[in-house]
Amino acid sequence: MALNTLSTIFGFIRAAAARKLPFLRADGSPEDIYNYRLIDNLYATSGQPSETQFQLIRDAGYEVVINLAPNSVWENSVINERQILTELGLKYIHISVDFKNPEEQKFQQFVTALNEHADSKLWVHCAANMRVSAFTYRYRRQILEVDQESADSDLRAIWDPFGVWKEFIQR
Repeated sequence: MALNTLSTIFGFIRAAAARKLPFLRADGSPEDIYNYRLIDNLYATSGQPSETQFQLIRDAGYEVVINLAPNSVWENSVINERQILTELGLKYIHISVDFKNPEEQKFQQFVTALNEHADSKLWVHCAANMRVSAFTYRYRRQILEVDQESADSDLRAIWDPFGVWKEFIQR
C-alpha cells in the first residue's frame, strides 16, 4: 500500500479525533461508535472507541474487547486501553496487526481468541474497523463457512480491501 494512502487514512482518524466527531461522544450507545457493525450475533465491531465509550460498551453487557490495532499515535489508539478496560471489569485481548503487513499468525491468534471466548459477549475493534472487517471476513468465510454474499456485504460496508489486504482476505 502506498504511504500516501496510509497517511490519508490515519490523517482522517486524527482529524476526526481532534474535532470530536459524533463517533467519539460519550453519550448515546455503542452503536454510535465509528464504523459500528453487529456481525451475525457473533460480536460487534468498530473503529477505535474513545476512553469514555468503553464504559458504554461495558454497560451494554460486553465482556471481552479484542483490539487489532497497534498502540500508536498514528492509529488514534487509547494508549492505556488495557488499564481502562481492566478497571471497567472487561477482559482485554490485544493482537497488534500492522496495517501494511497482516500476518497469518495474527489471524490465527484472532481465531483462537474468538474460539476461547465464544460464550462471551465480544467487541472487536481497530483504528477504523478496516483490519477487523478483513479478519472477520476471513473468519466467517473460512472457519464458519458463511455464504460469500453475507460476508462480503459486511466487509464492503466498511471498505473495499486493496493491496496486501485484498491478498489477505483471499488466502
